[in-house]
Amino acid sequence: MSIKRLFFVFLSVCSSLCWSACRQHDVTKPSDVKIKGDSVMIVVHQSSTYDARFSTKRGVDEAVRFAKDRKIPVIYLQDDTPDEFYFMADCHPDYWVFSAGGEVSFDVTPSHVYIVGGHLELCMSTALHDIIYQWSKRPARNFTVTYLMDAIYSNGKLIEPSDPFYKDFSRFMDIVTYGRPGGEHWPKLSLLETMGIIIREDHELDYLKKVLPRWDTTFPANYRVTVKLNDSVTKVLRTAPGWHPPTVLFHFVDSAETLSNPPAPRGY
Repeated sequence: MSIKRLFFVFLSVCSSLCWSACRQHDVTKPSDVKIKGDSVMIVVHQSSTYDARFSTKRGVDEAVRFAKDRKIPVIYLQDDTPDEFYFMADCHPDYWVFSAGGEVSFDVTPSHVYIVGGHLELCMSTALHDIIYQWSKRPARNFTVTYLMDAIYSNGKLIEPSDPFYKDFSRFMDIVTYGRPGGEHWPKLSLLETMGIIIREDHELDYLKKVLPRWDTTFPANYRVTVKLNDSVTKVLRTAPGWHPPTVLFHFVDSAETLSNPPAPRGY
């Protein structure tokens, strides 16, 4: 290949990489965030500072596309890491809001939150705790958190040596971090990849219960609390009195693509 052609190939690659990063943009004060409708998508710290493998890149892009196609407001939470490390293809959410550690300091008025991006055990957990705390102070109603698992990254810190899938998890992490520096930059996998390591649905549900925010100390006893994985049977985590108590559902879905193109019903 000639030097001239090589230069143009390099220029093309560089250009595509540069345009894929979200450069300078306006950040909205939390008090100015006004969410319309009864659903919202919150994207937490979708940055290669933390997900250097880009394990959630495709997932977050599909998620944002899903939300915008359905006129669901999208909010990006951004910390003080460089703008160019944020890797969403769509750099035009309804709001960019500063959030150093995942804290949500604006009013989350919708009763359905799609949660995307963020460190499952850290900044995303902080965001969800703030959200459900807000909900618990409002008049009783049904609430839903939908986790889009291919758009959420994790270091698997809640997987314990006693878990039956621990060896598979350790082997996977050894492979994807081979030769990489330590620290927070490299050892990440998507939540969907974690499900692929665990495989058995009963073990998957046991693990997902561990990663939930502290609903038990947040919602009063009159709330029924449930969890669901894709289209499986809804599992009740806590019952509540009455025929139709207000219910909190934590719904884990493989991907926004699953919601956009649900599998056809099986024939019998």
